[in-house]
Amino acid sequence: MGYGRLLFLLLASFFLCRLVFSSSEICRRDQSLALVEFNQSFVVDASSASFLCDEQSYPKTSSWNMNEDCCSWEGVICDETSGHVIELDLSCSQLVGEIDSNSSVFRLSHLQRLNLSMNDFYGSHISPQFGRFSSLTHLNLSNSNFSGQIPSEISHLSKLQSLFLSDNSELGLAAYDFKMLLQNLTQLRELHLSGVSISSTIPLNFSSHLTTMRLRGTRLYGLIPERIFNLPNLETLDLSYNDKLNGYFPKNKWNSSASLKELDLVGVNFSGNYLPESIGYITSLQRLVLSSCNLSGPIPKSLWNLIRLEYMDLQDNHLEGPIFPRFTGGLQNLSTLMLSNNSLNGAIPSWIFSLPLLSHLDLSNNHFSGQLKDFRYNSVLVIIDVSENQLQGFLPKSIQNLNSVVSINLALNQLQGPLPKSFQKLLNLTYLDLSYNNFNDSIDVSVFSDLKQLWYLDLSFNSISLTNENKVKSTVPESLEYLYLSGCEVNELDFLRSANQLQTLDLSNNKIRGRIPDWLLSNWMHSISNLNLSHNMLTSIDLIRLPPLTIDLRSNFLRGMLPIPPTSVEYFFISNNSLTGEIPSSICNLTSLKVLDLARNNLKGAIPQCLGNMSDQLEVLDMQHNSLSGNLRTAFSSGSQLRSFNLHDNKLEGKIPRSLANCKELEVLDLGNNHLSDTFPMWLGTLPNLQVLSLRSNNLHGPIRTSRSLKLFPQLRMLDLSSNAFTAELPTSLFRSLKAMRRIDQTIKAPGDDAQAYYRDSVTVVTKGLELKVVRILSLYTTMDLSSNKFEGHIGSMMGDLIALRVLNLSHNGLQGHMPPSLGKLSVVESLDLSSNNLSGEIPKQLASLTSLAVLNLSRNHLEGCIPKGPQFATFGKNSYEGNDGLQGFPVSGGCGINLIPEKNNTTFEPDEESDSTFLSELSWEVVLMGYGSGLIIGFSIAYVMLSSRKPNWLSRIYEDLEYRISMRSRKKQQCHTSQMHYRRRVRRRNNGI
Repeated sequence: MGYGRLLFLLLASFFLCRLVFSSSEICRRDQSLALVEFNQSFVVDASSASFLCDEQSYPKTSSWNMNEDCCSWEGVICDETSGHVIELDLSCSQLVGEIDSNSSVFRLSHLQRLNLSMNDFYGSHISPQFGRFSSLTHLNLSNSNFSGQIPSEISHLSKLQSLFLSDNSELGLAAYDFKMLLQNLTQLRELHLSGVSISSTIPLNFSSHLTTMRLRGTRLYGLIPERIFNLPNLETLDLSYNDKLNGYFPKNKWNSSASLKELDLVGVNFSGNYLPESIGYITSLQRLVLSSCNLSGPIPKSLWNLIRLEYMDLQDNHLEGPIFPRFTGGLQNLSTLMLSNNSLNGAIPSWIFSLPLLSHLDLSNNHFSGQLKDFRYNSVLVIIDVSENQLQGFLPKSIQNLNSVVSINLALNQLQGPLPKSFQKLLNLTYLDLSYNNFNDSIDVSVFSDLKQLWYLDLSFNSISLTNENKVKSTVPESLEYLYLSGCEVNELDFLRSANQLQTLDLSNNKIRGRIPDWLLSNWMHSISNLNLSHNMLTSIDLIRLPPLTIDLRSNFLRGMLPIPPTSVEYFFISNNSLTGEIPSSICNLTSLKVLDLARNNLKGAIPQCLGNMSDQLEVLDMQHNSLSGNLRTAFSSGSQLRSFNLHDNKLEGKIPRSLANCKELEVLDLGNNHLSDTFPMWLGTLPNLQVLSLRSNNLHGPIRTSRSLKLFPQLRMLDLSSNAFTAELPTSLFRSLKAMRRIDQTIKAPGDDAQAYYRDSVTVVTKGLELKVVRILSLYTTMDLSSNKFEGHIGSMMGDLIALRVLNLSHNGLQGHMPPSLGKLSVVESLDLSSNNLSGEIPKQLASLTSLAVLNLSRNHLEGCIPKGPQFATFGKNSYEGNDGLQGFPVSGGCGINLIPEKNNTTFEPDEESDSTFLSELSWEVVLMGYGSGLIIGFSIAYVMLSSRKPNWLSRIYEDLEYRISMRSRKKQQCHTSQMHYRRRVRRRNNGI
């Protein structure tokens, strides 16, 4: 070959290669212009980056350069032949702006993959123009703040394989469009619509190619089609948080059992069905989440043998029975096991603690019993929670082998013995809760001194006492932030010398005497936020040196003038002491105060008027049981946040201040046992949230009249106007307005998340011959007491419409006429007192159907005829009817038919012990409670003041029963649901994020 020809071939090859290279690198100009224009329609804002992006968030478009080929730009991929853009990925690019129908992105008509997720298009609608991308196979617009309805044109994308529209909180999809989308997208493999408001049933027709279906929190309802469980390629199914969705598991083997890896159905209602054995044959399963699914029965044995399972959550169901032993080497990959809030029982098998990869174990709030047995070494277990069970015996020695454990919660069991010193070997421990057990003996705090990472320690309510054998050397760790030692026989505080990072300290229910040492106050000055020193023997304290948000000094021996805390305090409790003198006006300088509890002291003088100026932030004002006097001149502002106002049992005079009408958040108002002189404050009826109104034992007078057209007191559940001087007929028109008393409402207002959820409202209720101080206000315990007034006329039939009443007392008035038969509609009434009136006629037979009636007093009237027969009427003694000479039948006489029930020998009122026990049980355990708005939780106690009784022995038994119930309930449940448990839940959330 000649030299010239060779040179020609080389040059030809060079130019040909250059031509090919150039044509493959240069994208079409219309594509680059469209991209540039699209980019220019946004601004870049780093603060808009989604937290899901982590460090991946950066403006990809910042590297785009018009002097370079657009196909080389980051996030852009072109077709090598045509130069059209076929893929655009601008996820996590910090883009802020809107995408409308005229956006230049729609000029990229050959797109096959489009990802604009995790930006901020603040309220842009998804344009119908997206439906013009006929070649699109993947579309991701998730987590980008889109709103409005998903257009039906999306279902025209016939080639679509992946659709991601999740986590756009204002995005919706019409039920019909949802059906068409699933029906038309026959190639769909991945469907992500979590958080989209769909409000539809799940259609029966959808792609058989589906591998992933995420419809979390989409308001779906109806029945889950069984076909979903039999999709042959399904790997992920997430229908969680659709509480109106119902389901049934296939009882036979699932078609997807060879492919399904993740099953998340949290909140789906399975109507109490059992978990089938077939779920244990999904051998590919890695993640199983079925919490709050209303499941019952035992956990299938087959479930314990899954080999690939990594995460199992069956919390908040009704599962029962023991945990069965494994028959194979299953669960070898399990890292998280959560079975809390069920009814599982039996012993906790030791093999659970020995699972090789288990790091998080939660078996709390079940019925597990017996002793924790020794287990093999586990180097990965990080979190253990077996609280609220019935575990007994000593802790196993093998607990010292958990050298990676970070959190241990053994609270609310029956564990005993000395606290093992092996805890000091758990050097990674940050959270330890041993409260409410039977650990005994003294504990040297040196057990904890080496735990340098410990920030939460709770030893409350055990039979232990803290000692400090080495004095200065033995102190709690400096790292502690939350320390609960309530009821631990603490009487000296040297062990706290190094605790200078404490945020919450609970030393309540101990024997701390005198005053808090100055060195300790100095330690707390810069860190402490919540301090509980209640139920001790303190006689004085220098409050001005403390900066906490919460100070609790209830039930000590504090004397002298009311100490004023620092202005930063938000919650101040100092009730049940022996404080004297007047309330200083400087109390009004506490501009952050939300709860002020001064109850049960010996304070006197006038209430400072300036307290009304604090009502824009003050939520609770409790000054009951003092000796406060003078007129109530406090003026409440129109923006008042006051929810509970209690001045019960003082010496206040004058009128009820009309400015209380400005307290639109008011729920509890108790002005009882004072010397107020006024007419009935009908204007209080405009308060939309008022639930408790007690004006008993004052000098209120006159008739109670209201217009029928007014809708007053819509939420009132407890009304006490007893021992006043009200006149005329019963206020029938007022009764018609009491909507809350006309329905039996099983709901309860959800507790708030306030830092001081343990303030307790209290009112006095007279029932069953006793005056009971009910601590916490009952939303279902509805009462009306109009006794000891001067009411006249008839008892209207509409009184029977107040069907929620548990206690009705109209005694000691001048009421006349017949008892209305409509009283038989009060199906839940427990105490009915119409004594000392002028009622006549027969006792309505309808009252025999009142199966809840435990106390009936019709004495000192003019009733006649036969006493009705019924289960409850058989329990009432003669004194229920004395002073009605015309009555016949049991227990007054043997007339009115055959008397099958023997007449009792006693002639005094003696309630049936079983009936009364049931009442006390309901009162202590079953009644649902409501609280002031910052959050009162379920549970209350009763302290009673005896009014009168002819049977002191009976009262003594009732008192002892009450006292026992109160102490036991307090020890095991009540205190753990106060602010302590609020803090525990908060720090547990923090701890679980480890």
